[in-house]
Amino acid sequence: MATKKAAKKSSKKSSSKKSSSRSSGKSSSASKKSTSRSSGKKSSSSSAKKSAKKSTSRKYSPSAGKNVEREMHEMKRGKLRSGRSGKKVTNPKQAIAIGLSEARREGKKVPPKKKS
Repeated sequence: MATKKAAKKSSKKSSSKKSSSRSSGKSSSASKKSTSRSSGKKSSSSSAKKSAKKSTSRKYSPSAGKNVEREMHEMKRGKLRSGRSGKKVTNPKQAIAIGLSEARREGKKVPPKKKS
């Protein structure tokens, strides 16, 4: 019996909250529109500047990407095993790391490992 009374009280509270959120929703949507207009102009000009400055070569060679793709495929099939322990790899990040390390061993263009 006590739970039914509590449920009725909570439903009454939520209905009063809904009506207050409806009235505040209209004013917030109007303020969102005005902010999006001003921020839209800034982002378009800054993105044009960034694209003009950035003209670097690719970090990873396409063949290194193929190594990673192959390792991911093996992981999804359940065939990928880790180094010395030989445990099954189930983490996609670990599969990517294995693919990149193999690409490094083969001498492909891959940035050096991050030292943490």
